[in-house]
Amino acid sequence: MQTIYDLNLKMLEEVLAEYGQKPYRAKQIYHWLYQKRCSSLDEMSDLPAALIDRLKENYCLDPLKELTRQVAKDGTTKYLFEMQDGSSVEAVLMHFHFGDSLCVSSQIGCNMGCSFCASGLLKKQRDLTAGEMAAEVMYVQKELDAVQGRVDNIVIMGTGEPFDNYDNVMRFCEIINSDHGLAIGARHITISTCGIVPAINDFAKGHYQYNLAVSLHAPNDELRAKLMPVDRAYPLDRLMDALKKYSEDNHRRLTFEYILLHDVNDTDEHAVQLADLIRGMNAYVNLIPYNEVDENGYHTTNEKKALHFYDILMKHGVKATLRSKHGEDIDAACGQLRAKHEMGSRTE
Repeated sequence: MQTIYDLNLKMLEEVLAEYGQKPYRAKQIYHWLYQKRCSSLDEMSDLPAALIDRLKENYCLDPLKELTRQVAKDGTTKYLFEMQDGSSVEAVLMHFHFGDSLCVSSQIGCNMGCSFCASGLLKKQRDLTAGEMAAEVMYVQKELDAVQGRVDNIVIMGTGEPFDNYDNVMRFCEIINSDHGLAIGARHITISTCGIVPAINDFAKGHYQYNLAVSLHAPNDELRAKLMPVDRAYPLDRLMDALKKYSEDNHRRLTFEYILLHDVNDTDEHAVQLADLIRGMNAYVNLIPYNEVDENGYHTTNEKKALHFYDILMKHGVKATLRSKHGEDIDAACGQLRAKHEMGSRTE
């Protein structure tokens, strides 16, 4: 059954019109869903009983349930959820000095095939709907309510390629950004892509205020194509042209994500090539320590070498950050907990 979280405000108004209800009822329902964070449609006490019954005939509230979770020493919490069709998906809550960030998955499995990524260990089964993504957020937000906490930032950077599920992802962003929804500011929402150029062009035309992050992970096509098959379809010249146009048309700063892999993409030469590729753009590089995945055989760059890579970028005029590790003592890599669960289920 479709979740009511799937409906943006306009869609909900259209549904209510079909039921013979006034448009203002949509904002009432949104208030119950996102401000009061009801746990049942029956709690909507200012709605007519007949309307609640009609909604219950066509929509569920929560389309997921928790299968398991892992909590790291630093407080990072990885959730594994089961959807109505029996498939599973992850979300990760991380604590920073600037607030709590939730990493949301956009697909069940992933077809991008990045060689270092645990998400690709299991191929894509299907896209998540906007409501299923919203349900990931609502589940965690309801838990944070108990400790007066709040999901401050959303990163759509979990399992899946968000721009391979473009329409659902954009509707999800609209719902959580809405003043009548969770009211998470657009600049606190980040969409990450491995470089789907046509979708980047569509995103540029929309003039959204959401942040755009690009998973780069290599400074040249030869290496990037080995690590990320998407480079064969959209090589760096096409990708960078699209990103420069996006940045110029939208006056928005880009983030380039760069996972440091020991003796793969972390040499001085790679740092200089990366600086040459990005210099002059309104962008910075987020250097990320690799969360190792046994099946992939890659290892993380040590801290000393990572700092040296960072220094080279900065000296060559490219701003960079070196992200601290989160969840080292759990299955922290995107898709890792799900892959372990799914593969374990198949051997039982």
